[in-house]
Amino acid sequence: MTGPATSPTPVIAIVGAGLVGSGWALVFARAGLRVQIFDPVAEVRARILPWARESAAALAEAGLIADVGAVIGRLQVVDTLEAVLDGAAYVQESVFERVEVKTDICRAIDALMAPDTIVGSSSSGIPASRFTEGCAHRGRFLIAHPVNPPHLAPVVELVPAPWTDADALEGARELMHAVGQVPVTLTREIDGFVLNRLQGALLNEAWALYDEGYASLADIDATISHGLGLRWAFMGPFETIDLNAPGGIVDYAARLGGMYHAMAQSRTPRAWPEETIRRAGAERRAALPEADLAARRAWRDKALTGLAAFKKASGLAP
Repeated sequence: MTGPATSPTPVIAIVGAGLVGSGWALVFARAGLRVQIFDPVAEVRARILPWARESAAALAEAGLIADVGAVIGRLQVVDTLEAVLDGAAYVQESVFERVEVKTDICRAIDALMAPDTIVGSSSSGIPASRFTEGCAHRGRFLIAHPVNPPHLAPVVELVPAPWTDADALEGARELMHAVGQVPVTLTREIDGFVLNRLQGALLNEAWALYDEGYASLADIDATISHGLGLRWAFMGPFETIDLNAPGGIVDYAARLGGMYHAMAQSRTPRAWPEETIRRAGAERRAALPEADLAARRAWRDKALTGLAAFKKASGLAP
């Protein structure tokens, strides 16, 4: 990293320690960095270390980390924003996804940070220009959007605001590489960035197919989990189609580009219908009661841990 992160053991600050922020803390701690963690809610702060121990133990069981105690020993939960920013070379902000909330926390960070600290926001679709313009150190702010949970899904979207310093963007990219994440750098801002624009296109079509009665939620999900998702776990859409035609990607486009264009033309973007959402909610709660959501998330994380271990053993991990 540029600036103070050139220290052999830079201090990382986590601001906002819900599911995403806590996952980020594990990312940095398992890479050998000292991590200071703050959340304004005392109840959330109390959950961080127990969750981290449980999650680190699962990583160790899968062979993804060697020493749970060492990882947990690098985590320090603090009670104030001043304390979490003390000596921090990089800040990962993961507060609630609303412009006014992010504006307030970024201005508070801005008032306390060192001039060369880098601040990455976990914003999943709101560009940094909407909440950092008024910061004195706005050139040090950018988007660093992970997939949830970040300690199991390594991709990170790095999106500069128009005023983000080039060395801040490069410093964030270097840091993400150093801690084992996969940084994806956008050249400029766009709502939703890359990940959620791709996910949104798939979700919009999934909702339309369900709303129009073509298939159940379960069958649409199965199409991804037992079909497209198997390939997408280790290669993206462009490599997928490059391998799906004898002559590669150009051949594929010649054969099927017209079909995809016609399908896109048949759709008019619209909001997800409220009644369809209610019907989908009832279908999901019949399949998975609300009381079982937390257990199912734990099942998901266990499956992702196993997949991460498989990719590492197979040479497919970053």
